[in-house]
Amino acid sequence: MKTIAVIGTRGFPGIQGGVEAHSYHLYTHMDDVHVRLYRRRAYLTEQSAQTFPNIEYVDLPSTRIKGFEAVWHTLLSVVHILCHRPDVVHIHNIGPGMFAPLIRLMGLPVVLTYHSPNYEHDKWSAPARWLLRQCEKLSLRFSNRVIFVNKYQMEKCGALDKSVFIPNGIDPVTRSESAAFLDKHGIKHREYLLAVGRLTPEKGLEYLVEAANRLPQVTQVVIAGASDHDSAYRKTLEQLDVNHKVIFTGFTTGEDLRQIYSHARCFVLPSVNEGFPMVLLEAMAYGLPILCSDIPGTRQVDLPERDYFKVKDVDSLCAAISRLLEGPNEPQRYDLTSYNWDTIAQQTLRCLDF
Repeated sequence: MKTIAVIGTRGFPGIQGGVEAHSYHLYTHMDDVHVRLYRRRAYLTEQSAQTFPNIEYVDLPSTRIKGFEAVWHTLLSVVHILCHRPDVVHIHNIGPGMFAPLIRLMGLPVVLTYHSPNYEHDKWSAPARWLLRQCEKLSLRFSNRVIFVNKYQMEKCGALDKSVFIPNGIDPVTRSESAAFLDKHGIKHREYLLAVGRLTPEKGLEYLVEAANRLPQVTQVVIAGASDHDSAYRKTLEQLDVNHKVIFTGFTTGEDLRQIYSHARCFVLPSVNEGFPMVLLEAMAYGLPILCSDIPGTRQVDLPERDYFKVKDVDSLCAAISRLLEGPNEPQRYDLTSYNWDTIAQQTLRCLDF
């Protein structure tokens, strides 16, 4: 059975993050392969104990130091790979991709999944952004194949014979009739605007909080997500919430997440930077009305123009929210046939076949 070593993700299950969610769905949909998943020990939760027949966990030491954790953990993972040689190494994102030349030197094929251009995120200093750009160059040059989840980014990086577009996916969902999690947090059914994601500056949540402050018709905003490294960004959001409309539920998964998707009035994605946000597909699967910032990552799906607002523009977001709330409160229907995880897993397996 072919062994695929997976690095560049914090791991799964029960670990927050878009790459982590992508990896969870991707590898649990693969059959007839052995997946060796390198996880960062500092991020493991009680849910991380769940096992899968075809997946082996290798839990290595890591830190929560921004900018260092990925480098340190990936280095340890590469040392382990050197001693326990797989058939192919699958790297997620360009930061860990800096090790692609070393892995190739070891005689192993490398497939890179390019999720997003991390150097565009404001949280990084100028030296860190420069380093990430060098990582991008190394990743693209030394990977045998490159999978892009974003067509725009693939075109931006130039036409490469070894590049292929494979989007993120979504499994079928069922709406939850329960509202116990909402009641626990004092959330009003069908009245709140919902945002889901890590509490980091590139998510642009401050624009949503400011818009809610301006609009009397917005009574609640629910933000489901937690901070990665420190709580400074959350404190900023709390300070902006002068009318006390925002409810922070923290990292939310499972049935609790089903409930907040099922009973929301609409879903808002105010991100400044995204690769291909899986939370957008999740909201579509639950049939929620959607508002999202007009960036390449959100243009990967076919939404009406009225669903987009100008990025970093509170006035544009206020206008979009007002327009949506004046309309009927009805479930929406979206065509998600192109985002089937079984199909995506098979496409990815073909890229990993050496």
